[in-house]
Amino acid sequence: MMKRREIIRNLSVVPIAGAIGGCASGGSSEHSKDDWTPKKELVAGSKSSASPLSLCIRSGHLLFVSGIGGYYPDRHDEPGDIKIQVNRALTTMQETLEKAGSNMANVLKVHMSVVDPVKNIGPLNEEYSKFFPDPKPARSYSGAYADQMGPNWPLIQIDCIAYVD
Repeated sequence: MMKRREIIRNLSVVPIAGAIGGCASGGSSEHSKDDWTPKKELVAGSKSSASPLSLCIRSGHLLFVSGIGGYYPDRHDEPGDIKIQVNRALTTMQETLEKAGSNMANVLKVHMSVVDPVKNIGPLNEEYSKFFPDPKPARSYSGAYADQMGPNWPLIQIDCIAYVD
């Protein structure tokens, strides 16, 4: 853990060091290229046979979780409202992160596509806040029309970036 903190601390001086001809490791040659080489690996159990995408990819200590919809007709009888769909999507996200060795407290960034955000953002926030301890992850969203969300008309799609201890 200390080595990771040292690397992160050294990264903060990269722009300054680069400008004066130094290096991010403070001039030390003790770090090899293999100390931090992001590798792209599929998280076990996160390949969808029906889709050409990976549901969760790990690179180093980071996890990248693909967009999770709030409604899938093969899994749910009814679409439900925004609160139900947010709960479904975040529960799936939580399960995915736990399978990958992480959890909701380790989520760094969330992005959501939301149908009719003016109407849905309030109830969405009520449900969303139940899933993340403080400090909450950074978050952004994009508004979308229902017909842009795919053939099953989900009200939300959520993806995230998290870390693994």
